[in-house]
Amino acid sequence: MTDAPAQAPPAEAATPAAAPPAEDKGPSKRALEKAAKKAAAKAKKAEFALRPKEKKETKESAGPVSIFSEGWLKRVYDEKPVKEVRTRFPPEPNGYLHIGHAKAIAVNFGFAKHHKGVCFLRYDDTNPEKEEEKYFTSILDIIKWLGFEPYQITYSSDSFDRLYDLAEELIRRDGAYVCHCSREEVNRQRGGPDNRGARYACEHRTRSIESSLEEFRAMRDGKYKAGEAYLRMKQSLTDPNEGNPQMWDLPAYRVVAQNHHHRTGDRWKIYPTYDFTHCLCDAFENISHSMCTTEFQQSRVSYDWLLEKLDFKVPKSEEKGPMQREYGRLNVGGTILSKRRILMLVEGTTVEKKNADGATEKTVIPPAVRGWDDPRLYTLVALRRRGIPAQALLRFVEELGVTDALTEIQPFRLDSSIRKYLERTVPRQMLILDPIKVIIEDMTAEDEQEVTVPYDPKGTVPGQRTVKVGREVYIDRSDFREEDDPDYRRLAPNKLVGLYNFPFPIRATSFSKDESTGKVTEIRAVKATWTTEKTKTHIQWVDVATGIPVKARQYNSLFKSESPNTLDWKTGGWADDLRDDSEIVYPNAVIERGLKELIKERSLNPSDSSDNMVRFQALRVAYFCVDVESTEDEIVLNQIVSLREDKGK
Repeated sequence: MTDAPAQAPPAEAATPAAAPPAEDKGPSKRALEKAAKKAAAKAKKAEFALRPKEKKETKESAGPVSIFSEGWLKRVYDEKPVKEVRTRFPPEPNGYLHIGHAKAIAVNFGFAKHHKGVCFLRYDDTNPEKEEEKYFTSILDIIKWLGFEPYQITYSSDSFDRLYDLAEELIRRDGAYVCHCSREEVNRQRGGPDNRGARYACEHRTRSIESSLEEFRAMRDGKYKAGEAYLRMKQSLTDPNEGNPQMWDLPAYRVVAQNHHHRTGDRWKIYPTYDFTHCLCDAFENISHSMCTTEFQQSRVSYDWLLEKLDFKVPKSEEKGPMQREYGRLNVGGTILSKRRILMLVEGTTVEKKNADGATEKTVIPPAVRGWDDPRLYTLVALRRRGIPAQALLRFVEELGVTDALTEIQPFRLDSSIRKYLERTVPRQMLILDPIKVIIEDMTAEDEQEVTVPYDPKGTVPGQRTVKVGREVYIDRSDFREEDDPDYRRLAPNKLVGLYNFPFPIRATSFSKDESTGKVTEIRAVKATWTTEKTKTHIQWVDVATGIPVKARQYNSLFKSESPNTLDWKTGGWADDLRDDSEIVYPNAVIERGLKELIKERSLNPSDSSDNMVRFQALRVAYFCVDVESTEDEIVLNQIVSLREDKGK
């Protein structure tokens, strides 16, 4: 029952009923006025207290603002506010996507979705030497895992015939020529190794249109080997953009040595470059907003130049043809995102080093990880296998926002965001990484029972499971000390400790050790139902009779250095920077039986677009998922992220 609000005093109480006796002058006029004002204010306050409370309008109640509704992405749309938005995600199928691509996928697919448009998945398959079917499959798999569905799946190779015809048309318009210069000579034309010297035109630039057409067809027909001939775009070496390398007569076609293509077979000996292909395929697909990362910012000049040269775009206008804009890429410190360098980690490599005598020796460096999906990497297949939810990754990208500045984050920032997401979405389980058996000697069969425990004490995650309370339990080795310490809160001889969801605390009475290793093998304890002493902490445990044996893997950074990209990758210096504890395996871990129920309800397939992976919070340990290679006989757990550490304890 609450106290009633104060009522306003009657009006006559504000003034005296009669004049005071002469010998007692009473309160002054000023004091009476002050008292009246105070009473009126009190009455007004009481009246307000009786009104229904009005909700204040806050940002939270209004809902979060989308990254597509404000900032850089809104400005991009405002530059070209078309009715039908068409975007594309154009990966090269020469490797597995990494965390930076998660931002590219979110930007391109998300932008189209926000504006009720469409987004293409276009494989930029113009380099048959490095492309493999497994990369095509993985890219689409990851896009669907992130929750997006391409409007249409296309290939640059779909347009090889049309691209070739346009290359001939470009020659006819005196916009391209066949060049036979070596790579070294081309570099000298562009100002030497540092591009600061005088630039000059290639001697083949002035050849006739008929000659270039003839030579280009000779390239097509296999007359030249790789490096012997190029089709170069005849751009401008002296216009205001002369300082932009994208205007230094870029290659449009080249001869490829290993020219067998996965889709077109052996038909083509020559293949178009990215700078020739990308903008034209954007035009073929009527892309309205072509968004890419800022390393392509200078490419915007050549992108528009080629489209204008072939009448796909009106000069200095965004009304006709696609519009390219560039956002800052997402980098992660302390790791490697380069496909070439990750390949060294996955397959190992052979490097050449000089010994003390100056002779060159070959050194074989073995693989550092088990594959492209090793949870220590930051490829998207690795992050997925590590158990990071797709929606958590997208939410993290949205938290970072999108601008034209490079976003460089450290892994702990990603971990913090993922941890926040998991805290509200996954059930709890008790996991013992390094188990020691505890026998509660005075516990009888009548004391044993089944206890119903919620998946989440706060009720955010629905559901519950039953836990067996038995005479023998496992606790973690880190939760016991042979000698007590006043500041130590967990189990020690004659020390009281609580067990999560256990009906009573226990007190250790003795322990046994293995003489050969010196490790504690068994602890004896008794119930502490009779004591009034309060427990200082509770620890996790698993019933011996019903616990499930598992193998648990915890992860740390792969490298000692915070900047592994600065290491010596040519001579293998990176191998000396690998951490021995990047993966810690607990082969004899044990978890409560509730895990089996979670496995029945969910999926072990990482490609499941519903992202229904088995994840849980292991109390006081970390967040884990069940690894895809788990079997009924051997369950393997991968740590997703650690729990918050309380440094005060």
